[in-house]
Amino acid sequence: MPLIALTGGIASGKSTIARRLQEHGAIVVDADEIVREVQAPGSPLLGEIRAAFGEDVIEATGTLDRAALGARVFGDQEALARLNAIVHPAVREQSARRFEQAFAADADAVVVYDVPLLVEARVDDPWDMIVVAHAPAEVRLNRLIELRGMDRAAAQSRIDAQVPDEKRLEIADVVIDTSGSLTRTLECTDDLWRRLVAA
Repeated sequence: MPLIALTGGIASGKSTIARRLQEHGAIVVDADEIVREVQAPGSPLLGEIRAAFGEDVIEATGTLDRAALGARVFGDQEALARLNAIVHPAVREQSARRFEQAFAADADAVVVYDVPLLVEARVDDPWDMIVVAHAPAEVRLNRLIELRGMDRAAAQSRIDAQVPDEKRLEIADVVIDTSGSLTRTLECTDDLWRRLVAA
């Protein structure tokens, strides 16, 4: 019953690896999905965000205006720390509940936590393995421009806002190099799966 943390910088191919592991039978718990869930309209957490950042981060429909909130905290370490102090405990609690449910349903399950902010928020949790999807920043920059239609400055600022690659590589038990072809990334992921089920 291994609990795997899967992380990587923006446009690193992390989602591709998560999908492939899911195809093999892993139970993937998506941190971004949990964030959206705990910030749903009417949730206590959304109320805390409103109290901390004002009405203008809430849309008329009662949902969180992610763009407005992002603009508020982007580049402001103090505001970001305030937001993280609200969001991270709720995400930690909900993800722990998901892990428990997965292992209760199948004690031999391979559970993968797909989590962009592992270094920032969850590195000290008791993972059985930390897997890092890695491609050099220049490769990821080009992907953001070519595949997501960002302009170069916006793409670079998104990369710069995350922890440096070295920080992620320092904590990795396994690094999957995603800078080559998609086929190669999938082959490396298949190799990882074989290791996980053989353990």
